[in-house]
Amino acid sequence: MSRELLDVGSDTVNGAFSEMAVEVKELKKRFGSFEAVRGVTFDIGVGETFGFLGPNGAGKSTTISMLCTLLNPSEGSAKVAGYDVVSDRSEVRRRIGLVFQDTTLDDYLTAEENLKFHAELYGVPRSQTAGRMSEVLEMVGLWDRRKSKVQTFSGGMKRRLEIARGLLHSPRVLFLDEPTVGLDPQTRSHIWSYIHELRQRESITIFLTTHYMDEAEHCDRIAIMDQGLVAVIDTPEALKASIGQDRVRLTTDDDETAIEELESKFGLAATLSEGEVTVYVPGGESFVPRLFSELGVSILSVSVSRPTLDDVFMEYTGRTIRDAEASMSEQFAAKPWIRASRR
Repeated sequence: MSRELLDVGSDTVNGAFSEMAVEVKELKKRFGSFEAVRGVTFDIGVGETFGFLGPNGAGKSTTISMLCTLLNPSEGSAKVAGYDVVSDRSEVRRRIGLVFQDTTLDDYLTAEENLKFHAELYGVPRSQTAGRMSEVLEMVGLWDRRKSKVQTFSGGMKRRLEIARGLLHSPRVLFLDEPTVGLDPQTRSHIWSYIHELRQRESITIFLTTHYMDEAEHCDRIAIMDQGLVAVIDTPEALKASIGQDRVRLTTDDDETAIEELESKFGLAATLSEGEVTVYVPGGESFVPRLFSELGVSILSVSVSRPTLDDVFMEYTGRTIRDAEASMSEQFAAKPWIRASRR
């Protein structure tokens, strides 16, 4: 059974972060009758790496768009770097960097020209521009390609250049919306190396969205978001520990009967997801022999694993991230107008 979705507030903030870089209270966003963000509350400490984990369509990007002043909230309030996102839009924009999910670079300009244009837009003093460009390009490993046109860059190089551009004006909070989406695993790993380095060198607060479980492990804390709500907020380790049980996944020749027997004979809540029956038990390995002797259906395969963030997501939402994304895909097919509003 899934736990009830709850909004988690500032009492969950790690004590190591005494100042707040982002403060959000009951934030909502509606598009007509459709509520994409349904009242989220959370704080992010200065210097923290904070992640929104959830499927495409959960409302992550819509929330970030409000925090970056690209969308006005329908209700609620938010402050970034101490400034209100509605009444102090200009002050917020001066203090944030944003790397979009989709590239916004000019392919016909060089890497250097893209950064110079950004520096002018953000009012970086000309006396500081050259030094700052050198610093951020060196950080993301693109100094040697500064004279190359962006159209010659790979997807990973473009993402690194966008991160460099987002850092150019020395923001206090850097927003990364799905920073590695569409990249291969090796490039994703490299991007994360750059993100860790920039946090150490820049003393910056990082707020990212992702639907990759392994990326969420890099965060100090994560908020699991689903259907426009924050289900739970904590450190990755604390969230996994909150389950406290092993995951047992099995395939059978009659999954429906298996679920009924697991509930009636064993007293376990079983779910069917991605073609497998899943239960959570203490001491998973010692439970498997009992399964084979007492379950009244043929077991085709079985596996036991320690809790992962995917298990946490299922615990709090009642489904896996893949199932959630499949559900949203069905909604998009039936109502295409949702796609533009709920990301």
